[in-house]
Amino acid sequence: MLDVRRLRLLRELSYRGTIAAVAQALSYTPSAVSQQLNSLEREAGLPLLERTGRGVTLTLAGRRLVVHAEAVLERLEQAAAELVGLRTDPTGPVRIGAFPTAIRALLPPVLTTLADRHPGLEPLISEIDPAGVAHALRAGELDVALLHEYDFVPTPTEPGLSSEPLLTEPMYLASLVTGEESPQAPSTIGRWRDASWITATSETLCHAMTIRACQAAGFTPRIRHQVDEFATVLLLVAAGQGVAIVPHLGIADPPPNVVLAQLPIERRTIVAYRRGAAGHPAVEAVAAALRVSVLPELGRPKRDDGVSASSSRPSTR
Repeated sequence: MLDVRRLRLLRELSYRGTIAAVAQALSYTPSAVSQQLNSLEREAGLPLLERTGRGVTLTLAGRRLVVHAEAVLERLEQAAAELVGLRTDPTGPVRIGAFPTAIRALLPPVLTTLADRHPGLEPLISEIDPAGVAHALRAGELDVALLHEYDFVPTPTEPGLSSEPLLTEPMYLASLVTGEESPQAPSTIGRWRDASWITATSETLCHAMTIRACQAAGFTPRIRHQVDEFATVLLLVAAGQGVAIVPHLGIADPPPNVVLAQLPIERRTIVAYRRGAAGHPAVEAVAAALRVSVLPELGRPKRDDGVSASSSRPSTR
């Protein structure tokens, strides 16, 4: 009989690429991971790994076994969800991962809703970049997570995970007020090809979105500052340090000397969880509370100078 814990290690190796990465993610030592995978090979009766220099790759048998491991782990998630569902109400910790603007704008009302509807639940929030969500969910570090994608940076399909759309919001070009703006006129990124730009830090989806949006307009942006927190980005724009692209949820209180012009670009927020866990009462409770949190009007950006962004209410999908 194949050991489920060892199957999980093999699956993680297929995603993470190295035994060291698997060990770090699942709190093992590298030697313990190697021993467990050697035991799995004996159980399977076939080589599952090929040693290539200092690393390993999966054999054909190993790759086929990963496919079956996905199905087995999904069924185990379904079984756990069904058993928990026999209780009268979800209780205990539920680990929620989200990116900063979602934590600020969406999760406070979610926590209030959960406290009212499911007082036995203990939500635990962790800030995480969307790029790390898949690994964290599969490793069991999170139960539910919010991630986002942009028109120019779609989220890749991640094996072992399921997801559902939550929110679609517009994006804005933030620039310093010059007195020549027409708030109702659509902005074009190409107009700012000679400007300095403020982007998120490298290796983030937000950074890639700005680069690709500018490249689609025919130029590569000249980046002056790299900052992840959108409130700080807007302050830098207000200080004349450059222009930036920001999402609707990131402009709750824009400086009065910043003009926000809506772009034909959207950001979509997605709820993700392990495949098979959709029916888990805690996951269902969090997903339902998230849907409630995006139903009220999230508001247009407030302006003090009479210059308002050409914005629309974020839509739910």
